[in-house]
Amino acid sequence: MSYVDEVIDLVVKQNPAEPEFHQAVKEVLESLRAVVEANEEQYRKEAILERIVNPERQFKFRVPWVDDKGNVQVNTGYRVQFNSAIGPYKGGLRLHPSVNLGIIKFLGFEQIFKNSLTGLPIGGGKGGSDFDPKGKSDREIMAFCQSFMTELCKYIGADTDVPAGDIGTGAREIGYMFGQYKRIRGVYEGVLTGKGLSYGGSLARTEATGYGLLYLTEEMLKCNGKDIKGATVCVSGAGNVAIYATQKAQELGAKVVTVSDSTGWIYDSEGIDVELLKEVKEVKRARLTEYAAARPSAEYHEGRGVWSIKCDVALPCATQNELNLDDAKQLVANGCYAVAEGANMPTTMDATEYLQKNGVLFAPGKAANAGGVATSALEMSQNSERLSWTFEEVDSKLKNIMVNIFHNLDDAAKRYNAEGNYVVGANIAGFEKVVDAMLAQGVC
Repeated sequence: MSYVDEVIDLVVKQNPAEPEFHQAVKEVLESLRAVVEANEEQYRKEAILERIVNPERQFKFRVPWVDDKGNVQVNTGYRVQFNSAIGPYKGGLRLHPSVNLGIIKFLGFEQIFKNSLTGLPIGGGKGGSDFDPKGKSDREIMAFCQSFMTELCKYIGADTDVPAGDIGTGAREIGYMFGQYKRIRGVYEGVLTGKGLSYGGSLARTEATGYGLLYLTEEMLKCNGKDIKGATVCVSGAGNVAIYATQKAQELGAKVVTVSDSTGWIYDSEGIDVELLKEVKEVKRARLTEYAAARPSAEYHEGRGVWSIKCDVALPCATQNELNLDDAKQLVANGCYAVAEGANMPTTMDATEYLQKNGVLFAPGKAANAGGVATSALEMSQNSERLSWTFEEVDSKLKNIMVNIFHNLDDAAKRYNAEGNYVVGANIAGFEKVVDAMLAQGVC
């Protein structure tokens, strides 16, 4: 049995009932076969793969808080510090009922390579809780966030582990967590990113993941003789990434015709009205039915179905495994020529393989959605220097990072005779830097 297969089997055996983590490990290690085989003797001796699939440490803790009725509620909190070979742990905090240890580990594992691809000195980590912010009052969310940070603050710091936002964790939640960290630890430092502009946040951070997705997509299309201008684009999701991906796509001359949320989706033949979408989702925190009610050209559909709409480019920006094999077949049949992942692992493995076999340009999330963490690292730099850069400065740095990510993964794919396979290229490019650092630092 090959070294890669041995380690995949070991991960499944040692981490039962964690299918998302198994999927992430298998996807990465399968694409690294050529690199591993070329260095198998050294990697086996140094146990490189065993070390890279095992978190350096992980924490699980209870989070008790009091709701508006005076009842005590209890949630579970997690933080997985996966790999610090190239810098302090960096990765978001996800607040969603689906959160469990396996999902946090899958996200933290992906984060190692995503962060490496940015070229910035940040390691991989992830955290969160099964708490659901939806339907909660501001006071309840504050009570949860303060209790959560009371425990988490023991394990994080500006030079140790710098969490950020993720699904369910926006500026409001980051603010409550930052206040509690400062209160307990007695220090004012850049321990969280995604902060408000009045207390150390970075301009362009809100837009960064969505904008970065389009900068990389635009470069991928350009290098393959295509243009984002004039393209019809389907987007899934209606959160931060989807909103700003839609905005940037339309600034670049594309027409985005779909968005979705957990209950249904919108088809708008005239193109998504971004300001209306922001009003519905960011201000009212309402369902997409309100968008349809205010926009005569929009059709609202219950359930899922975004990928049934004919498009040139598909941007899954919602959650993991949202685009399956049937969806991939429908996209190919409708003439879609590019898919770029705005979410973490939103495309199932069989769907990814089908898209690639049918000539669809495919940019994996660890590369395509790295704009958010890249700009978080730029926020860390500004905090360290006690400086604030302009929106244009941050946006320019973000665009350069995303363009460089594409060329690095393109070059890595070509070096290992996998030209055009950007999944392989992204994994190799991210892996090589981390392994070089691990080997240089000895057994740790």
